[in-house]
Amino acid sequence: MPLFSNKFSPKKTPTRKAGVFLVNKDLSPQRIEKELGPNVGPIRLKLGDQEAIFESESGKVGGTYKENEKLKKEVKRLEEENNLLKLKFDILLDMLTQTTAEFNSQREELDRLQRNSLYRKGFES
Repeated sequence: MPLFSNKFSPKKTPTRKAGVFLVNKDLSPQRIEKELGPNVGPIRLKLGDQEAIFESESGKVGGTYKENEKLKKEVKRLEEENNLLKLKFDILLDMLTQTTAEFNSQREELDRLQRNSLYRKGFES
């Protein structure tokens, strides 16, 4: 033991073992029912003479279920919108490709006609 040690420095606390509930990190209603039983009931917290009761909402009435259903609908709507935009993009790309091909074809035809007219003028003079 050192001669001049700090008496007020705290000792390191040992690491705690994680509970079964924290290891799985699966907080679904089915998992909670499996761990705690089917009749969990409201959670009661009592501090002195004060008591707080937390009632959980589960099943199709619960807030998280409603929020999940709303988010699923939003995801489906966004996927459909994304598919429509991809289709529109593909159509525009095809139209651009076709227009570019037609432009190049017309340019080649114009160049050919100009060469023929210059060639004919060369014979006429």
